[in-house]
Amino acid sequence: MLTVQTENIGEMAVIECEGKIVGSEAAFKLRGAVRAQSDARIVVLDLTEVSSIEGGGVDMLVSLQRWARHHDIRLKLFNPRQSLRVKLEHAHSVRQVDIATLEEMMAILVWADSRYARAA
Repeated sequence: MLTVQTENIGEMAVIECEGKIVGSEAAFKLRGAVRAQSDARIVVLDLTEVSSIEGGGVDMLVSLQRWARHHDIRLKLFNPRQSLRVKLEHAHSVRQVDIATLEEMMAILVWADSRYARAA
């Protein structure tokens, strides 16, 4: 089962995912959470607590990356397990998704926080 929780910081949305992204229900739940952030400039999928992902979930990540580009949104995957990275490589999709490094995430958080503070 997949649970998602969204936190918004200015123009950035962080979607924290926990559980498994297996089956269409989980993939559609993920899609709904990301697409609900159509006003964000950056959407971060925190995959730290995702224990497994199957083919439909991998396909959904690639589809969401295309959707985000089409809507001028930067979609970043953060901290995916090695097993997900391997699945993306096997599906020849690793180049289609944007996996953020820790340093990049820190810079994005500083950027979002400073923009949020100026707006307030």
